[in-house]
Amino acid sequence: MDTRVHQQRRLALLVVLLALFMDLLDNTIVNVALPVIRDDLGASSSSLQWVAAGYALSFALGLITGGRLGDIFGRKRIFLIGIAGFTVASALCGAAQTPGQLVAARVLQGIGAALMVPQVLSIIQVLFPPGERAKAMAAFGALAGIATVGGPIVGALLTEGDVAGLGWRSIFLINLPVGVFTLLAAALVVPESKAEHANRLDLPGTALVTLGLLLLIYPLVQGREMGPVWIWSSLAGSLVVLAVFVAYERRRVDSPLVVLALFRHRSFSGGLLVALLFFGGVFGYLLVFTVYLQAGQGYSVLRAGLAGIPWGAAVPVFAAISLAVFAPRLGRPVLQVGLVLMSVSMLWQMMLVGPGVTALSLAPALVVGGAGMGLILALLFDFTLADVPVQDAGSASGLGTTVQQVGTAIGIAAIGAAFFTGPTTSGLSVAFQRALWLPVGMFAAAFAASFLLPRKAQHREI
Repeated sequence: MDTRVHQQRRLALLVVLLALFMDLLDNTIVNVALPVIRDDLGASSSSLQWVAAGYALSFALGLITGGRLGDIFGRKRIFLIGIAGFTVASALCGAAQTPGQLVAARVLQGIGAALMVPQVLSIIQVLFPPGERAKAMAAFGALAGIATVGGPIVGALLTEGDVAGLGWRSIFLINLPVGVFTLLAAALVVPESKAEHANRLDLPGTALVTLGLLLLIYPLVQGREMGPVWIWSSLAGSLVVLAVFVAYERRRVDSPLVVLALFRHRSFSGGLLVALLFFGGVFGYLLVFTVYLQAGQGYSVLRAGLAGIPWGAAVPVFAAISLAVFAPRLGRPVLQVGLVLMSVSMLWQMMLVGPGVTALSLAPALVVGGAGMGLILALLFDFTLADVPVQDAGSASGLGTTVQQVGTAIGIAAIGAAFFTGPTTSGLSVAFQRALWLPVGMFAAAFAASFLLPRKAQHREI
């Protein structure tokens, strides 16, 4: 009996991690294909940004609600709905005939992921007792590292290989067989579970935060088309709406969307600020890096994907070293060294780019950046939750993931706008150099915010 239970747990873990892998891969797989998508669909630069940012934004806005739906209606049920929605949206992405259709499908894909992903951690917590949970979470972390390395490579291979004449569409259509298999397997092996005391949905809070973030991110992407008056009006409106959201959440006693009491913990507030800036800088950089290599240096899709290997390979290596060696001895300075290394990488690349730059010449700078990212990824979650009471850890981690995705959307919008905006007579190398100042500034601000974190943080299970 124990053997059968153990085998079912392992099978269920593999299924939910496969679903998670689809989401993680879709965060990066699309970047390398953006120039091809632009040429095929006649997409503008802002449309390209929305292909990436639309997914991240809808994913971010739906995460907390997705988690609540799982608590109320059953985690397996919402997980299955999320997989189905993600798979259907992937088919719509692959069938898109216009930039608008592709962006709309990517938004739907993000909504499917928002229903699917929050259930993964909850299902793992239900399946495994505390003594066995660490190994499951280690697999969770390893998968993130593999997706970071593999996303651009898989995207390049599928696009360059022109599988069945599908071109870039195959990067989305590959999700169809994987999604159908995962859906059927999850229906068979994943057990159902609900929260004992499920919270109700905070629909007004969801509407307010969605509107506020849209008013914030939309002008960052569409800035050139909107004009200065509309840009500043939209940004000002976002501040007003978000202020109303905070006031509403503060007065709401029953099932608020965001538990504002969590922000009384200095480490939590500081950790979210670091995460917002860090993930915004990283994913905004990754977007313009792949576009620059293809549009500015004439790299093929495959060559551009392979050029990022030094960065991606360094991430899991230095994450493991950080956890095993540096973190127990040094604590917070490990995070700060990581942020410094990423800033050094950006500045180094700014000096290298220009006519004739090669992947080999960029490799050392990419290794430095990937090393910094690995040092940070391994520890940021633990430091952010260091002072949060155990009973609030679930809500705090959900909010942390949401902030991570909002940061990703903002970074893609802002850094992408800096790259695509302005005269092109000086060439894309100058545009790339200009854009890299933004992640440098983000990492510097994150370094300052990191002093809000405790000097040491113990690894914790939730």
